[in-house]
Amino acid sequence: MSILVTGGAGYIGSHTCVELLNAGHQLVVVDNLSNSNAKSLERVQEITRKRIQFYKADLLDRSSIEMIFEQNPIEAVVHLAGLKAVGESVQTPLQYYENNVTGTVILCEVMKKFGVKKLVFSSSATVYGVPKVVPIPEHAPLGATNPYGRTKLMIEEILRDLYSSDSAWSILLLRYFNPIGAHPSGLIGEDPAGTPNNLLPYISQVAIGKLDELNIYGADYPTPDGTGIRDYIHVVDLARGHQKAVDKVLTGHGIDAYNLGTGKGCSVLEMVRIFEKVSGKVIPYRIVERRPGDVALCYADPTKAKKHLGWCAEYGIEQMCRDSWAWNVQNPDGYGRDIHEEHKSQVLA
Repeated sequence: MSILVTGGAGYIGSHTCVELLNAGHQLVVVDNLSNSNAKSLERVQEITRKRIQFYKADLLDRSSIEMIFEQNPIEAVVHLAGLKAVGESVQTPLQYYENNVTGTVILCEVMKKFGVKKLVFSSSATVYGVPKVVPIPEHAPLGATNPYGRTKLMIEEILRDLYSSDSAWSILLLRYFNPIGAHPSGLIGEDPAGTPNNLLPYISQVAIGKLDELNIYGADYPTPDGTGIRDYIHVVDLARGHQKAVDKVLTGHGIDAYNLGTGKGCSVLEMVRIFEKVSGKVIPYRIVERRPGDVALCYADPTKAKKHLGWCAEYGIEQMCRDSWAWNVQNPDGYGRDIHEEHKSQVLA
C-alpha cells in the first residue's frame, strides 16, 4: 500500500516525502509543477535511496486523479497541494478558491469513490485570523483575514462535514505556522518562482546577490521593534510532524486539528539579524507599507501535538537560517529555471 502526497514536489512536500520514505512508506506523488520542480523528487530519492511514483497532474483534472487511484493501491493521502501566497490571494481570490477548495473537493470525492478515507490535510495558522490570545491553542476562535486563509478554513469545515456524514473517515488538520530552512544535506530546499512571497527565501536572495534589498512590510505593528512576529519552524521538523500525523490517521478514526509550531515568536528584524550572523552577509532593507491581511503577532501553542502525536519541534532559529543559507549557497539557481517544463508521469530513477 502507498501514501499519496499531493503537492509532493514542493518545498514542504519534498521534505515530507523524505520523512515518509525513511519511515518505510511507499509513495505516490501528484503535482502540477505550477510552483515546484520534479528535480526535487530526484533529490529526495538521492537522499533516501528509495523510489517515488510521480504523476504530473492537477487536482482539478478529475479523470487524471481517478487514474492515479486506479493504478496504485492508495492507503492514505497527505494533501499539500494548493496556492499559498497571502498577498497574491488578495489580488486573485477566485483563482485561490477554485484551486484550493474545488481541488480538495474533487480529491475527497475520488478518495470516497475508491474507499480511501484516511487524510492528512495541510492547513495553516492563518485560520486563526487576528489571534485573540497568543500563544494560540487549537480551540482558539477561527476567522481568517485573507482569501488564502479562508480557503484553508473552508476546507477544514468541508472536512468536518465529510466526517459528520461518514465516521469511517480519519482526518488530521495540521495548522502550521511559518516553515523555513532546508534539508541538512543541502539537496532540497525552498525554490519559489519569481520574487519570493515568504521572508526567508527573500532574505536569502538578497544575501546571495539576486535581489538588491529586502522589503519589510510594516514597522508600525504593536511589537517590540514594530515588525511582525511569527513562529518560524524548520521544514524538517514540519515534515516529521506529517509523518507522525500519517501514523495517527492510519490507526484510528475521527477528525482533529493540531498546531505545528515551536511556540516561540521571532520578529522580521530579529530574523534579519540572525541571518546576517550565520551568513556573514549584510542584508539591506527598506520599510514599506503593510500587506493586506497580515497580522502583528502569531505563534503557536504546540502542546497538543506533543501530547497526542508525540511530536515537537527540535531545531532552533539559527539552525533554520544556517540550513537555508547552505541550500542557497549550494543551489544559487534553485533546481534550475525549468520548473514549467513538461514532465511525463514516470517512476523517477
